[in-house]
Amino acid sequence: MHDDTPAPTDAGPVPDTTDTEEPREVVPLVEPADGVPPVVATPEALAQVVAAFGDATGPVAVDAERASGYRYGQRTYLVQLRREGAGTVLIDPIALPDLSALSDALVGVEWVFHAASQDLPGLSEQGLRPSRIFDTELGARLLGLERVGLAAVVAELLGLGLAKEHSSVDWSTRPLPQEWLRYAALDVEVLIELRAVIAERLAVAGKAEWAAQEFEAVRLAPPTPPRVDPWRRVSGLHAVRDPRRVAVVRELWHTRDENARKRDIAPGRVLPDHAIVAAAQALPRSVPALTDLPAFAGKGTRRRAVLWQQAIDRALALPEAQLPSIRGPRSDAPPPPRAWAERDPAAAARLATARAVIAQLSDDHHVPAENLLQPDLLRRLCWAPPQSWDAPAITAALLAGGARPWQADLVGPALAAAGVTPE
Repeated sequence: MHDDTPAPTDAGPVPDTTDTEEPREVVPLVEPADGVPPVVATPEALAQVVAAFGDATGPVAVDAERASGYRYGQRTYLVQLRREGAGTVLIDPIALPDLSALSDALVGVEWVFHAASQDLPGLSEQGLRPSRIFDTELGARLLGLERVGLAAVVAELLGLGLAKEHSSVDWSTRPLPQEWLRYAALDVEVLIELRAVIAERLAVAGKAEWAAQEFEAVRLAPPTPPRVDPWRRVSGLHAVRDPRRVAVVRELWHTRDENARKRDIAPGRVLPDHAIVAAAQALPRSVPALTDLPAFAGKGTRRRAVLWQQAIDRALALPEAQLPSIRGPRSDAPPPPRAWAERDPAAAARLATARAVIAQLSDDHHVPAENLLQPDLLRRLCWAPPQSWDAPAITAALLAGGARPWQADLVGPALAAAGVTPE
C-alpha cells in the first residue's frame, strides 16, 4: 500500500537521462497481464508457490497490504509477489502466518519494493526476510523525482497509470473483494520493469553505489525501539498546560490503547485524540458531564463513557508527586534550534552554515536534503562537534552517527570547507 506523497520541494530536476521534450502519454493499467490470481490460503497452495518461485528467474517484486486506521498495529493482511516464470501470487498471511519456506526459496534473490521500510517489518513477522533489496521509492528520491509515490513514478518513468483508489481500504476484510485483489496484483505488475529503468538512471547519474548503500541500510535496519511515553504523541497535547490535565491525557491514552488492543481496532477509532484533549481540558467529574462534551457525542464514544470517566477519575485522584511532567522525559537530543542562539551562539552559527551547505549539495546533486543527511544527525553534529572541525573528523563523526559512507564522504569535506564561526 503506497501513497503518492510528494518528495521535498528542494529536490532538483532529474538529470537529463531520458527524452523529456514532450510530456509522456499515460496509458491506464487496468488489468494484470495474467488476470487476477486466486488468493493462496492453504499449505498445499503455498507449497506450489514456493516451488514455482524457487524455479523462476530474476528479481522478485514484493508488496504488502495492511489495515492501518482499521486494525490495531501494522499487521500484514495480504502479500503480493511476482517473478518471471512464476507470475503473480496473492497470499493470505492470516491463513498462512509462516511464509519462511518462501523466503528460503528466494535466498540470494533480489527483492524489489516500493518504500521497503513500510513493508519489511510486517513481512519479517511472517518469516519473509530478503537477502538483498532494491527500493524504487528510494531510487526515485536519489534521482530527484518531484513525486515519489508508486503511481506517480510509474506514470513518469513507464507512461502507465496505476489507480490508487483502494490504497486505504480495510485489508483485514475477508473475503477480499475482487476489485481490491486486482489493485493488489497491479501493484507488483510493473515493479521489475520500473526497477530496470531506475537502476539505469542511477548508473548514468553516478548514484548506483549511493543507492546500494541506502537499500542495504533499509534492509538491515533494526526494529524501531518502543517510544518513551508514547502517549505524548496525542495530537493537540501542546494545548494541555498543567500536570493534572496531562495526567488525564496519559490515563485516557493507556485505557484507549488497552481497549483497542483487546478489540483489534485502531486506537483512533476507539477514541479520537481530540476527544482525549477535550476531556483533559474540561476535567468532567461525572459521566453526564463527560457525555455533554461535543467530542463525546458519538454513539460508540458514549457507549464506553463509563470506561473513559473511570480513567479520568484515576488521573484526578493521583497525588501531586505522581503527576507527569509537562515537558516530557529527558533525552540526549540537542535542544530546539530556536534556543541555540542564546544558549550556544557558536553552535547556532555552525548549524546555519551546515544547513546552507546541505541545501547547496541538495541542489547540486538533485537529492532531497534529508536523503543527503538525516536532519537529527546534522543537529547533533553541530551541537556537539568533534574536537577538530576538519574533513576527517567530521566524516568520522557522521559515520559514528549512522550516516552511510557515501553521505559522510560527500557531506564531511563540504562542511569542513565551508568553515564555521570560532568558539
